[in-house]
Amino acid sequence: MITPTGTIELTEIVFPAEANHYGTLFGGNALQLMAKAAFLAARGAAARDVVMAGVTDVRFLAPVPVGHVLTLRAWVTRIGRSSLTVCVTGLAATLGSPPEEVLKGIFEMVAVDGKGRPVPITNAYLNQETA
Repeated sequence: MITPTGTIELTEIVFPAEANHYGTLFGGNALQLMAKAAFLAARGAAARDVVMAGVTDVRFLAPVPVGHVLTLRAWVTRIGRSSLTVCVTGLAATLGSPPEEVLKGIFEMVAVDGKGRPVPITNAYLNQETA
């Protein structure tokens, strides 16, 4: 399978250590996984290191119980001079059931140099089919 630049997919299983007192994925851990996916997608598209500048419209659509498999999909929808917008969705499933969309968010990332200062993104390619 060929994955377009700026698009990634991560698969995780929800273990008890990542759960809250209800036995479902703790929101802070969900945000951490989403941020990881956004970072990887942005880094791939920018072909350089990136940092998170902001998060908007994060939604926890349904609880993710321990034992469920969570697939995070992230894709770059906008590339600016030094910033990128990354959409992230999370699909959860257990054996014998279809995946259900459980997470959604938009992340703003910024390309940086070795000292953490914003730098222009050059030679980046945005696959319009995934936007």
